[in-house]
Amino acid sequence: MSHPSRVDYQTDPAQYKHWTLSFDGPVATLKADFDENAGLRPGYKLKLNSYDLGVDIELNDAVQRIRFEHPEVRTVVVTSAKEKVFCSGANIFMLGVSSHAWKVNFCKFTNETRNGLEDSSTHSGLKFLAAVNGACAGGGYELALACDEIILVDDRASAVSLPEVPLLGVLPGTGGLTRVTDKKHVRHDLADIFCTSVEGVRGQKAKDWRLVDDIAKPQVFAQKVQQRALELAAQSDRPADGRGVKLNPVACSVEADALHYTHVSVQIDRAKRTATFTVKAPAGAQPTDLAGIEAAGDAWYPLAMARDLEDAILQMRTNELDIGVWLLKTEGDAAAVLAMDATLVAHQTHWLVRETIGLLRRTFSRLDVSSRSLFALIEAGSCFVGSLLELALACDRSYHLALPDDEATAPKIAVGDTNFGFYPMVTGQSRLQRRFYDEQPALDAVRARAGQPLDADAAFALGLVTANPDDIDWADELRIAIEERVAMSPDALTGLEANLRFNGPENMFTRIFGRLTAWQNWIFQRPNAVGDKGALKVYGKGDKAQFDWNRV
Repeated sequence: MSHPSRVDYQTDPAQYKHWTLSFDGPVATLKADFDENAGLRPGYKLKLNSYDLGVDIELNDAVQRIRFEHPEVRTVVVTSAKEKVFCSGANIFMLGVSSHAWKVNFCKFTNETRNGLEDSSTHSGLKFLAAVNGACAGGGYELALACDEIILVDDRASAVSLPEVPLLGVLPGTGGLTRVTDKKHVRHDLADIFCTSVEGVRGQKAKDWRLVDDIAKPQVFAQKVQQRALELAAQSDRPADGRGVKLNPVACSVEADALHYTHVSVQIDRAKRTATFTVKAPAGAQPTDLAGIEAAGDAWYPLAMARDLEDAILQMRTNELDIGVWLLKTEGDAAAVLAMDATLVAHQTHWLVRETIGLLRRTFSRLDVSSRSLFALIEAGSCFVGSLLELALACDRSYHLALPDDEATAPKIAVGDTNFGFYPMVTGQSRLQRRFYDEQPALDAVRARAGQPLDADAAFALGLVTANPDDIDWADELRIAIEERVAMSPDALTGLEANLRFNGPENMFTRIFGRLTAWQNWIFQRPNAVGDKGALKVYGKGDKAQFDWNRV
């Protein structure tokens, strides 16, 4: 599985193999009914509602459709269509036959999908209720933990568990450990018992330990879930009479060395091991009022561009493992980008605009956590302004071409209102706050120049770009920087970049990604997990794992 065939992140409910989605007024119900014979890769069966990347691609799509196509929905109930089992977590046999890179990518996407539930609850008023109607283990419990509340059926059999340590020799890697402590505030000694036992915790004890929010006997379970779903819905301000926007398939033409979308293109240079992402500015007349935005639907530029960019990031992360440096460019009319931002700011409380801002926020965050080196190239004809400046601010470095003798074509950047908190990183900070460590003098200096076009020298003086080479040095400086970067250890760079990108305040989300990148990455490679006699390799074969007892 080191060279899997291309993974496509596009799907729709008509193609779902694992989830059913139904709607009843303000409540949507998402039922897990995973087809055990419909794994994304050969070599395993998705028994007992165990999941692989294909299941999570559908889950991500379903939540996206609820956000945009069903504004009347205020609560999503996540439950199971299978008897006695809610979800048994990631499929162990899938993990056993997967490459290390596949496992980490899978965990990362799964993390982003679960974090997205919490993001929607916080920013959009879309609430999630896990109706755990059967055994709930590992990643299944992690999905439940990502919901606002968990109701567990009290049938003397159904339990919640995180059995990864005793069973598999790895960690609950998609936020399980972190949410148990940071979100549910389970006492640390009880969490220790919970995370080292295979059988899990059920009934009243699960509620007493704070592992679930409530329990209900089987005969009143459905009634209690419905009642609580409606109570959560009452806390939301999503519009009962909103007109949903249909999400049509993202148009992507895939070539051997390129991806072409309406507003984004990716060119791959395999010899140099680089990919150049180009994001295009809005072109032509753009709606500025809500009627025009609603009429544009999924073709409205910020929504369409965010979907293009998200798909490009996901495809490149999964399908192009050897392409270690991403070069980010923009092209088009900077004024059109700033006009788009003015529309976003003016209508930010409208549900559709709010959801679009949310999609942009989560898409920019996908860049932050991508284990690729990111360089922004600010060239003539670029439009790194406002929302699109976030692309450069997300990068490890930015190079801004200085054309001192050609004021007219010299590329400019501009900071706008959207750069001061519209698109917070997982730390809760804006990328400007992260850049300047929240130091007020530097932020004040940038804010004083907001809205003004800044050439390379001005941007460099404010600390907004890394380097400002002129046209004589530009090609050589870039070539050397990129060649040096490509020659370095990808493992060391991934660790370096993650450390430097998340220098801000620690919170639940940074710890989830930090633990995934460091602890889980390391544990997943140890012989105790993946050696010939490691727990992941012998699982289900009747053999006992053989551990090296050395503490490292």
